[in-house]
Amino acid sequence: MNRTTLSLIAAATALAAVTGFATLKPAGTSADSASATAARLPVERTSLLCPKPSTSDIADTTYTSFTPVVEGASGSGKAQLQAAAEESSDSSDGKKSGAKAAKPVVQPKEPGKPAAGDTSGADTPALVGLASGEFAPGWTVQETTEVAAGAGRGLLGTNCTAPDTEFWFPGASTAAQRTDYVHLTNPDDAAAVVDIDLYGKDGTLKSTVADGITVQAHASEPILLNTLTGDPQADLTVHVKVRSGRVGAAVQALDAKTGGDWLASSADPSGSLVMPGIPKDATSVRLVAFAPGDTDADLKVRLASPSGTITPAGNETLHVKAGMTSAVDLGDVTRGEAGSLVLAPTGSSVPVVAALLVVRGKGADQETAFIPATAPVGARATVADNTAKGSTLAVTAPGEGARIKVTASAGSGGGTAVSKTFTIKGGTTQNVEAPVPSGLKGTYALTVEPVSGGPVYASRMLSATQEGVPAFTIQGLPDDRGTVSVPDAEQDLSVLLKQ
Repeated sequence: MNRTTLSLIAAATALAAVTGFATLKPAGTSADSASATAARLPVERTSLLCPKPSTSDIADTTYTSFTPVVEGASGSGKAQLQAAAEESSDSSDGKKSGAKAAKPVVQPKEPGKPAAGDTSGADTPALVGLASGEFAPGWTVQETTEVAAGAGRGLLGTNCTAPDTEFWFPGASTAAQRTDYVHLTNPDDAAAVVDIDLYGKDGTLKSTVADGITVQAHASEPILLNTLTGDPQADLTVHVKVRSGRVGAAVQALDAKTGGDWLASSADPSGSLVMPGIPKDATSVRLVAFAPGDTDADLKVRLASPSGTITPAGNETLHVKAGMTSAVDLGDVTRGEAGSLVLAPTGSSVPVVAALLVVRGKGADQETAFIPATAPVGARATVADNTAKGSTLAVTAPGEGARIKVTASAGSGGGTAVSKTFTIKGGTTQNVEAPVPSGLKGTYALTVEPVSGGPVYASRMLSATQEGVPAFTIQGLPDDRGTVSVPDAEQDLSVLLKQ
């Protein structure tokens, strides 16, 4: 049996694991007919990883799980989140595992209704989540932590993410006032081996301990960045590469004076990037960018405001040297209006990654959050843990205008789902008046679905005032990858392998 045939069988096996079926056919089907007959079906199994929320004894954390109701999803299955060091009593093949199962932190009862769980203190572990059947398509979990005092005080939030093999984090720091950790969580039965590369303003930072980091099976490792290098850097890009296995990765950035938040990974390197949802009352915005390749990048910097796209005065372009982290202060770039930052090449396209460090408040009452470049909403995106008064949904259409549908789910404690449509003009950002479930009790999820027009990008801000400090956290809404393209029963899988 030749190598191509083996690859086709492997592809069929992978598709079957996600969708339940795949069939091979002798070669000869055209690419056009393959595109016409390939269907998108709901995924049947997915996993998410939530990092250890805090080292503070006074931290209070909420986990909120939500799966949209998806037509065609399997009618059975379950979803649950539990400590990374504990294995589920049911493995992926339905057999009992050898370890004793812990009680899940969150275990939703039905799609379409959020389920929440609470923890507190510094001993809360990282969580591993698995969803199957009707709970898998579009499964979303939000981790939100309130810390009343100390380094990183404020509101910290992150979307729990799927395991992967590569992550980029522009916007990290090893400056004196910052304490940044990269959290690595391994969901699998074998150890993972990870390399961490650090890039400052002058290029690669030397380190003797950042390569070959072992993350044991069903375990989580917080790595303090300033232990990897003796060269303090105000603006740092962190590159996590997995040699073997897979991990979840996120950076927890704690500032001694201005609070802290989670820095999620940037969208894949691209010549054009969008960072959606800068708060209208932001008092400071700092852009951090990095070009991973061997070519410098020259970028146009634009702000998509409610009235159209504008060029920030004095910051029309940004030059990013290859292999070096570049940063620029944009000040109060939004000037009292919602906005999204859009980066595009001035000439030839060079892939970059980027993120924004956003500050609200003044003096001793400042709080920070991050907006990494995010992927477009795509077919559908969801964010959980919304409240009636503390949530702001920002949507931008950087090119062509678009029409979207926003659905507010039932509440975790009761209420009825409701939907509303909005038109987003091209080149603008809108803080839309997202619907709230009627009879709301508890928190709810917001699902965004494009109806027509060009690509849209979105983010959600959670905000709360803590003793005069405008605490907040922002999460992007990339496509939830709730469906997968599956070949027709008579389709040649070699066509898909070329896509």
